[in-house]
Amino acid sequence: MTTGNIGRKRLGESKRVHAITLRFNTEELEKVKALLRSYQVDFHKRGTVGPFLRSLILNKEVEKTAGLPLSKPIVNYQLNKIGTNLNQLVKVAHYKNRRSPNASLVNEMKRANELVHTLNRIIDNTNR
Repeated sequence: MTTGNIGRKRLGESKRVHAITLRFNTEELEKVKALLRSYQVDFHKRGTVGPFLRSLILNKEVEKTAGLPLSKPIVNYQLNKIGTNLNQLVKVAHYKNRRSPNASLVNEMKRANELVHTLNRIIDNTNR
């Protein structure tokens, strides 16, 4: 008695073992359902939404967008320093407000603005 090819075909290397979970709010889900309807894909039929979204994502051309060059050590260092300074300013502001409810935060805000201006200048210099 010979055994034939009975059962489901083995996937081997093409087996999908990684999962990404997406969560949508009501408005976003309605947009997804409208997209599925435009392609005549039934949202409630099991096994149709996943493959459709996978093919939509994987066959789409990706646009490169200019972003912050966070991989540069100098930018990371400056961002850390600015964050530290902002935390210190907030701490001083809270302390001053406890001592005197009428304390002015004008100097702290000027300092924060100077730090943000410095960050923008650094980022502009690294993008050139």
